Amino acid sequence: MAESEEEVDVLVQRVVKDIANAFKKNPSIDEIGVIPCPEARYNRSPIVLVENKLGVESWCVKFLLPYVHNKLLLYRQRKHWLDREALVDITCTLLLLNPDFTTAWNVRKELLQCGVLNPEKDLYLGKLALTKFPKSPETWIHRRWVLQQVLNQVSTLDHNKNQQQAEAVQADAERNEQLSDRLARTLRQEMKVCSDAAGRYPSNYNAWSHRIWVLQHMARGNVKVLHDELSSMRVWVSMHVSDHSGFHYRQFLLKELIAEICKRPAHTSTSCSPQRGCSTVPEGSPCPHSRSHSNGEPSGQEAGGEEDSHADFTTVLQLFHQEMDLCSDLIQSFPGHETLWSHRRHVFYLWDQWVREHQHSCSRGSDCKLIHLTDPDPGVPEISSQSCAGQGHGVNGQKHASEPMEVDGLFLPDPHNSKRLKRGVLLPCPPTLPTELSFVSSVLGGCCNTEQRHFALAYRKWLDTVIGLQS
Repeated sequence: MAESEEEVDVLVQRVVKDIANAFKKNPSIDEIGVIPCPEARYNRSPIVLVENKLGVESWCVKFLLPYVHNKLLLYRQRKHWLDREALVDITCTLLLLNPDFTTAWNVRKELLQCGVLNPEKDLYLGKLALTKFPKSPETWIHRRWVLQQVLNQVSTLDHNKNQQQAEAVQADAERNEQLSDRLARTLRQEMKVCSDAAGRYPSNYNAWSHRIWVLQHMARGNVKVLHDELSSMRVWVSMHVSDHSGFHYRQFLLKELIAEICKRPAHTSTSCSPQRGCSTVPEGSPCPHSRSHSNGEPSGQEAGGEEDSHADFTTVLQLFHQEMDLCSDLIQSFPGHETLWSHRRHVFYLWDQWVREHQHSCSRGSDCKLIHLTDPDPGVPEISSQSCAGQGHGVNGQKHASEPMEVDGLFLPDPHNSKRLKRGVLLPCPPTLPTELSFVSSVLGGCCNTEQRHFALAYRKWLDTVIGLQS
């Protein structure tokens, strides 16, 4: 093994070159690691490349890391000159061994801004660093900075395109498609990086926070992406039932989806709507609850608004119903996990708050019937937990109960409406205080786990003191 300073320098320079050559030889490296090897046993490079895995023998790290660290500090202090290629190689080696060295990321920011590096290359380096250090905060911070540069480039291109609208339309369409494909590809890659990092480190707050940031900046308002994320995460949380961060991410997705579903254009005046909270109609148009015909039939505009409102309410109700079903399945399959009970509490609280927020905005609905979620007997026949059609046999023209239907002040569409009857949509039963108390009782009835019993009793106490008193 090299002992003198000159020999160490030669050794380390060779290792740095070997790492750079490994990436040139195999640009598809997808994981890095340190191979336990206390001393050099063979006269060969300590860099091992097997398939798409890159390993560094541990004996050389104690020489390699101080060398590249000091070289970079001397460069920043303007005491040592390094060309751009050397800077790229040194920062790459340093960040693969210590990704929380902020100075190295800052140097790469400068190289990216002057065009020496491209964003994809830096994202790739960060991805490799996260395979060894999945919680590295500096790596996640740098990824967000790089992604912001990508978004700025797209915004700049869009602005330039708007200034040159007289030019070829076909070229603009192709460019837009390329930009859209690039953003979609980057979004998929980021979701994959976050999933891998979350799987390598439990409750990886940095990875989940980054995933939320990506959706907020790269997929804002994209309901399809939010739906896909919520669906794909179902399997992940089922395999990580103690990961608070993963369930917090589902809560974020649920809130974002509801917010997007309930959004209305801001340029129109608002009026009451059963499900969105407030529907919008142009200024000066008649009240959406007024009848446009003497026979009581709703106008086309009103009917369309009711159709949209009903669809929105159904979507929100299905989201909450599916999430509560997931909670029930996991709680019964994996007893004694506090994370699952905390998630159930949060989801039910979200539902309760969503209902209450729409109570006043929907209180003027004239074609609505009411049933209170917290009433154990709302005056309707008992309906299965899988679906509820409103009132008794409320579809296909069969008998309807005449009692009002309200969801804590949130109005459901009138089942007597002929248009609604033709659709025959079966709504899932909304979560209610009685059904939650019944669920807790069923858990306690067959409970053999001490922790499960403790969490169930705590949840029931929360229902009685928080939800019960509010009702």
